[in-house]
Amino acid sequence: MGMPRDWQINKQKISERGQYLLETGKWSDCKFVVGQEPHQQILKGHKLFLAMSSPVFEAMFFGGMAEKNDPIPIQDVQPEAFKALLQYIYTDIVTLSSFELACELCYCAKKYMLPSLVELCTKYLWSDLSPKKACRAYEFAKLFEEPIFMEKCLQVIRTKTNEVLKETNWEDVELATLLTVLDQDYLLINSEIDLFNAVECWAKAECARKSLDPSDGKLLRSVIGDALLKIRFLRLSPQEFAEGPGISPLLTQTEAFAILMNIVCVGNKTPMPEGFSTDARNRAESLKASVGAIDCSKFKAPCTCTPYSSCSHTQHCWPSPSSHSFERFYNAATVMEGGMRGGSKYYGLRKVFHETDCLNSNVLDCSVTFTADKDICVLGVQVPTQLKAAADMSPDMSYTELLYAHLLDSDGTRLTFTHFTTKVNINTLVEITFNRPIYVLKHKVYRVGVVFNSVGCYPMGLCSESAECNSVVFSFGIGNSKESVRDGLIRSIVFTHK
Repeated sequence: MGMPRDWQINKQKISERGQYLLETGKWSDCKFVVGQEPHQQILKGHKLFLAMSSPVFEAMFFGGMAEKNDPIPIQDVQPEAFKALLQYIYTDIVTLSSFELACELCYCAKKYMLPSLVELCTKYLWSDLSPKKACRAYEFAKLFEEPIFMEKCLQVIRTKTNEVLKETNWEDVELATLLTVLDQDYLLINSEIDLFNAVECWAKAECARKSLDPSDGKLLRSVIGDALLKIRFLRLSPQEFAEGPGISPLLTQTEAFAILMNIVCVGNKTPMPEGFSTDARNRAESLKASVGAIDCSKFKAPCTCTPYSSCSHTQHCWPSPSSHSFERFYNAATVMEGGMRGGSKYYGLRKVFHETDCLNSNVLDCSVTFTADKDICVLGVQVPTQLKAAADMSPDMSYTELLYAHLLDSDGTRLTFTHFTTKVNINTLVEITFNRPIYVLKHKVYRVGVVFNSVGCYPMGLCSESAECNSVVFSFGIGNSKESVRDGLIRSIVFTHK
């Protein structure tokens, strides 16, 4: 049966016409094979529709090195998520039926640079956030660098901790998430025993996943990292400790005795086991006392007070300089008030040694940690463009560069980012400006990362571990045992300072 004639007459809106083309595949000029075997599906598309919505698809179909595969393999996305992406591109409609689909579609929207779809997915995830999903949502938000969503998830974890720890999927969280929960000063728990039991439960599940004996204390300890060091054992009564942690295989007899002596005896001369917490504060009471201050701020100043100034308001408008979130508040203040943005622009340029090249056939990502010995304001980074690819190319040949860049703090929280696409010349440096400048504190560790999406050869190589510009000294590769040549793609930090 052929296509109906004059089908356009009954389609009053462009979304209806787009839906018809998507469903029928009429005039399609590209195909995608999506997913992994045995669940792969072939989906048809229209290059113009796709390029009109996404710079990634534009580069894929109309760039200097356009995609030649037919069908185009898309192996890192599930078919249902890619179908939802196509539906949004063709009709501006998105139908989110589950938390899992929203996560997958959000990843897909980020990959193809559709920020409005990312926002819709994030809003859905926020609305569907519950104690059962809080940890998984936090891991998703951390993976895809959504700091506000991360904080929202942590708020649920902090205020509904008892429910979070009782969920069966608690045993499936990542170790990093477990440690993050234990790092919180404010948690709604009945006792520190709740946290210890949650750690023990997770450790046994992890041993089972790794085919290890869950009754072996050494093996249990080997899978939980520093988790025990974050438990506030001194908050427990002697009976609570003796009936719980004191007889657990997670603690050695020597450790259990030392902790018990510190719980029972005031001024006890027996030291706590090395590395164990000496904090005896009640997390639940701290949570109740801090709710007002947490809710009143939400990363915006509710009054005209500035950091360090005295404030007569009953609730704190700005955190103290020693608080964990002060740096993020101060960043906001610096940006709002102008800060150092009016100064001259400088480049902390790294020297390149042992230069080589790398062919990017799909996605090329790189990152490097750094510190500065003075307080500065980071504006962006410089990265190299592609090398001359053939002998017959003219020296002034250009191409369309497509990349994503971000700046993270030492906790992995994204401070700023940018999506960058423009025509650039080959074999030069291009300056990438972040969406907003960030105030960087001296001697603190930050990480800058760049993801290249354009196919071609890029110059890489080992770079100098330090750089100096206008009396500011940068140190790179902090905490890395050995720097990768890929890190050499980040050539300089663009900054200003007073």
